[in-house]
Amino acid sequence: MTTKPDKPQAGQAPEEIEISLYQASKKIYARSVKGLFNTWRWALVWITQIVFYGLPWLVWNNRQAVLFDLEARRFYLFGLVLYPQDFIYLTGLLVIAALALFLFTAVAGRLWCGYACPQTVYTEIFMWIEKVIEGDRSARMRLDDGELSRNKFGRKALKHAAWVLFALWTGVTFVGYFTPIKVLVDEILSLGLGPWETFWVLFYGFATYGNAGWMREQVCKYMCPYARFQSAMFDRDTMIVTYDEKRGEPRGPRKKSADPQALGLGSCIDCTLCVQVCPTGIDIRKGLQYECIGCGACVDACDDVMDKVGYPRGLIKYATENGMENGWNRQQMIKRAMRPRVLIYTGVLLAICIAVAVSLFMRTPLKVDVIRDRGAIARMVEQGRIENVFRLQAMNATEVVQKLEVSVDGLPGIMIASERQMDVQPTEVRSLVLRVQIPPGSSPSGSHHIKFQIRSLNDSGIAIQEETVFLVPR
Repeated sequence: MTTKPDKPQAGQAPEEIEISLYQASKKIYARSVKGLFNTWRWALVWITQIVFYGLPWLVWNNRQAVLFDLEARRFYLFGLVLYPQDFIYLTGLLVIAALALFLFTAVAGRLWCGYACPQTVYTEIFMWIEKVIEGDRSARMRLDDGELSRNKFGRKALKHAAWVLFALWTGVTFVGYFTPIKVLVDEILSLGLGPWETFWVLFYGFATYGNAGWMREQVCKYMCPYARFQSAMFDRDTMIVTYDEKRGEPRGPRKKSADPQALGLGSCIDCTLCVQVCPTGIDIRKGLQYECIGCGACVDACDDVMDKVGYPRGLIKYATENGMENGWNRQQMIKRAMRPRVLIYTGVLLAICIAVAVSLFMRTPLKVDVIRDRGAIARMVEQGRIENVFRLQAMNATEVVQKLEVSVDGLPGIMIASERQMDVQPTEVRSLVLRVQIPPGSSPSGSHHIKFQIRSLNDSGIAIQEETVFLVPR
């Protein structure tokens, strides 16, 4: 954007002034840190990635344990076989995830962001690869500031090659949840990968490479909506990463042997390590900021410094606003966590979890639809009997053959005049034409409700009742 001064001097051309509408982004070189919360963070990295990369390779009943087969419209979750008609369970899962996020945020802030969010997890992995290849924080800064050399080019090329390979394997794993992963790998090795699989492998791989390798904290600060509305779920009893300003200020450097009270200083020695380890580059000493993802890296760094200078830990810690103002200990702050909002979230979450679990437990693994034959609504057959034709469509949601038998009642003398049994193969959808008849004159004209009973001959626990109408012509 350019602008001009209002009153240029006579005889002089107006001077153009360039004004940037965007703040320059400074690259963040996060320092490595050790401590309790870093251990927890890496434990979650290992757990989530073992689950993500390992699940597609698990075998269950001679097939992939977790597979969302969109082409066949079947979804396998270990022993469960779900169909699009079971979409309600996905809705329940999403509601549970949302309520759990609200609950954890109300209790302890952005725990999801700091420890288990895919953006955080993959950023940690990519930063670890970067550290292994390019060195620690100071080495990376020197490498970036230096002139292009063979060493710099080689390290950068190796780092990006490792990033790309890891991102592509992540894309392959993601697609492996929708296409059997063994088939997918064979297609890749034989260069026979289909267009849609190729697109999604590259798309997901590119997203991983771009978000975790290049954008990093920019995703958390500018792209993620959660950072913007998190404050709606915070209150003064939410556990957040907090700097103890009363204890730490005024800050300033000093010798280890110096008495801070004699120097008029607080416990903060202004080493800035809390800033250097922050993955989003903020200074927690300025108070809670929306960029803070609650990862606790600054807590580990500050505790380590406090140990070295001989001061008590806890200058930066997880605490609540009320706890900091009133000088509460950790037990008092945790006790205050059981407030009405948290109890409501917990109660609703437990109720929905129980409802979904009971529904899954009581779910009949057989789905049946009875459809009237529109080509022959009602007709008179031999011996004057009235006949209606129905098509029974059975969907076997188990992985064993189901031998089904059909019976009907609801009208005097009603019977099935066609085949009454059929075998439905595992996860198969099969139809059976049913010719249903009643004796002549046994029922008045009009529509009458009847019931089909469908039961499995090899599983007494599977029985379904379907209602429809039988038409008697005038």
